[in-house]
Amino acid sequence: MSEEFKIEIVNPEKSFLVKDDVLEVVVPAFEGEMGILKDHISIISFLKPGIIKISSKSGDENYYVEDGIVEFKNNNLSILTSSIFNLLDLDKSKKDDLLKLAEEEASNSEINDQSKYLIDQKIEVIRSLN
Repeated sequence: MSEEFKIEIVNPEKSFLVKDDVLEVVVPAFEGEMGILKDHISIISFLKPGIIKISSKSGDENYYVEDGIVEFKNNNLSILTSSIFNLLDLDKSKKDDLLKLAEEEASNSEINDQSKYLIDQKIEVIRSLN
């Protein structure tokens, strides 16, 4: 019996990734890192800044994501996000730019606690990539 399921990641520009040989996905959900295997219960959750780790028969892939919504239903995983980057495509310059923007956001004295938490998460993840 097959242990595979389908994933589709969509961002505002396009369908970013579609794979149907996925074995496991780990997503940075608000509740914490969540591992998803075939036949996982149906879920809907929000994403926080972090790394999406995809294990599939065709290889492993890692993506940096800043936000989004994840839904798993009937062995189909859908991720909708406004900002996603393949870690292989993130060079030092791009990481430095993302970190600088996040640190500027964090220095804004008028942000609320939830925004501050998410920005701090973003900074922590970006720093861990260096």
